[in-house]
Amino acid sequence: MTFHQVLGADFYAKVHADIRKRMAAADIDLLLLDSNDDVIYTTGFSHYTTERPVVFAITQDGAWLLIPELERAHAAHQNIAAEPIVYFEFPGVDKPFDVLGRAFPDIKGTIAYSHAISLARVGQIEAAFPNARACKPTNLVQQMRLIKYPEEIVLHREAARISDEMVKAGVGLIADAMASGDTLPSEIEIESFVSRHAMKIMHEDHADLMLVQGLASGLVYSGARSAFPHGMPTGNPVKRGESIILSLGCRVGGRAAESERTLFIGEPTKEQEGHYAVAFEAQRMATAALIAGHTCASADNLALAYIRDSGMSEYLLHRVGHGMGVMFHEPPWVEAGDDTILKPGMVTSSEPAIFVPGFAGYRIADTVLIATEGPDSMTRYPRAIDQVVIG
Repeated sequence: MTFHQVLGADFYAKVHADIRKRMAAADIDLLLLDSNDDVIYTTGFSHYTTERPVVFAITQDGAWLLIPELERAHAAHQNIAAEPIVYFEFPGVDKPFDVLGRAFPDIKGTIAYSHAISLARVGQIEAAFPNARACKPTNLVQQMRLIKYPEEIVLHREAARISDEMVKAGVGLIADAMASGDTLPSEIEIESFVSRHAMKIMHEDHADLMLVQGLASGLVYSGARSAFPHGMPTGNPVKRGESIILSLGCRVGGRAAESERTLFIGEPTKEQEGHYAVAFEAQRMATAALIAGHTCASADNLALAYIRDSGMSEYLLHRVGHGMGVMFHEPPWVEAGDDTILKPGMVTSSEPAIFVPGFAGYRIADTVLIATEGPDSMTRYPRAIDQVVIG
């Protein structure tokens, strides 16, 4: 067990130093971040998000984390990269943001907060810092998160490896049932099995774990239900002659990856083969187009044009993909409306698809690192049609 999920103090010191450089350039004296993903990114603190504020605060001189009393021991246990500022409860006789304001009595400059913060909290911040020159939103850290540090890429690669293992485990569960003549497992049984399998790998292979919401899970939908892009697993058993989508992923050290395959339970029909061929080629084109220096929009336009030119416009329901980082879905968006320039160190999905109502959906998805030498697909489970037939 030599793989470490938990990033060390040196990593967070580097993150904080880079934040401070950007703060200085933007004339920001105090930056406040309250989303679960930003807190993980800046401090290594993972918690179950509730109505109780947890807020990262950083100046040129230090870093702090506002937490409720019930998280004090939890934060200490995780050895977070910030000094705790503790309030008792929410909504509180002593309001959480009032406690935060008193910790910075000399702040008279500009306070900035993430775009993700709620409007209700903006008012509380302004009230807690009456002497501030200005309070304004910023996407400073969101822009930083687009480009992954080398330490993060290591985590993404491990998450991608385990995501592939989840697909392999799901295929194995179905194949074993087919070989033994047993009733085939239900969608929800497959999802539960592969999620436990991922957690088993982490416990056996990793020296430490960062426990996060959505540690390992996925979407499993078969037959006609797979025509719903985000269909939830049901108790219905999968059936011979149908296709099935295993859309599976996990977070290692709080960094996400997903591996998704469309598979056939028994030999596919000519109609199924035709649908799959279009989805396969669109996904190949999309991944190949994730090139540093090109735009997100260019990859989306190319792959979706192929689907439309194949006469399947009516089966097209979504973009090519999305960024991944601390969250499964985060910027940049691989979509025609996003002109973000792809840069080395970005991580995105590649998942164009078609969905035939009442029949089936066909989606192949990979986690792709944008690299100087070209797109690097970190998920590698086979995808050729003869490799995705179960039984």
